[in-house]
Amino acid sequence: MTDLTLQSGAEPEPDSQQLPGDIAVWIFIFAELAVFGIMFIGFAVARSLDPATFHAGREVLHPWIGLLNTAALITASYLVATAVHQLRHRRSGAQWRLWLAIAVSCIYTVGKLYEYVNLYAQGYNLGSDTFFMFYFFLTFFHFMHVILGQVILVVLAVKVGNGDYDGADMNGMESGASYWHMVDLVWLVLFPMIYVLA
Repeated sequence: MTDLTLQSGAEPEPDSQQLPGDIAVWIFIFAELAVFGIMFIGFAVARSLDPATFHAGREVLHPWIGLLNTAALITASYLVATAVHQLRHRRSGAQWRLWLAIAVSCIYTVGKLYEYVNLYAQGYNLGSDTFFMFYFFLTFFHFMHVILGQVILVVLAVKVGNGDYDGADMNGMESGASYWHMVDLVWLVLFPMIYVLA
């Protein structure tokens, strides 16, 4: 790759000097991270003002489901990253890695829905107290991002299968993968904040 870039007169290794994917996607990602950051600060302030309520709320949650969801999202992110690697080097295997990432991420989807149904059955909802207001709002907002991420991964998998992405132009693939990694990163903050530290 270095030889090709030097022959064309371009700077060596340009990929190391810019964000992967489209700049518009990164603006969207940073905006989303800012929104989540504001909500995280609100959660932390509310917890400091009423630690007893937050501790009691945490005791009702299912930490093992939260841990399983964490493992599922991390595994899905690994599979997406390896799919990008395979496609970039024009090797086979990118499509099945994307489909497997979608399947693994569904563990999170099912686990979160189970938690919501279980908590509602026990009488907990947005109006129960401050902890559950934050819990339902934060986790459902993230849940919607996971669903969008899964839709994006489906589109990527179909496009790779159709030959639309062949490694020549990585912009679309890297943009979708970057969004998915953002979703994973947010959960890596949400999980300990809600299930461990509350």
